[in-house]
Amino acid sequence: MNAVVLVGPPGAGKSSVGRLLASRLGVPFSDTDDLVAGEAGKPVGDIFVEDGEQAFRELERGAVARGLDSADRCDGVLALGSGAVLDVEVRQMISGRTVVYLEAAFATVAKRSGMDRPRVVIPGNPRGRLRAMLEERQPVYSGLASLTVPTDDMAPEEVAADLAERLSS
Repeated sequence: MNAVVLVGPPGAGKSSVGRLLASRLGVPFSDTDDLVAGEAGKPVGDIFVEDGEQAFRELERGAVARGLDSADRCDGVLALGSGAVLDVEVRQMISGRTVVYLEAAFATVAKRSGMDRPRVVIPGNPRGRLRAMLEERQPVYSGLASLTVPTDDMAPEEVAADLAERLSS
């Protein structure tokens, strides 16, 4: 087995499935959002608000490179932030590796991110932005994927078990 890279929308289970998969395979796990937060000394959300998306994406690109280097050395599992694949350099870095697209429909992503509940009207239509984001990224995820795993009706443990079996055969 070589390094496994997990991609997909927010709420698809990249972090939770990644940890479980790495445990099942007996290999290390890294998450680029954790690597970015560790380097910046603050949570990813704060980087977006305080420093802007461009600063975050630059940190993320470096985190992907470090994460891949580490994962390649030990056949590890690396979860990418949902927008990392929009960066051309990141797509080049993960090319040729085992890329698993954890697929999740809009309704699943909305539910897992808390956008499925009635709430006070928030200017800017966050659900509309989420839908547009998913529509933009889905073809990128699909195009990069060596393997696509629907996660809508599966618990992270089920996804990890299925993936471990598929990757080990």
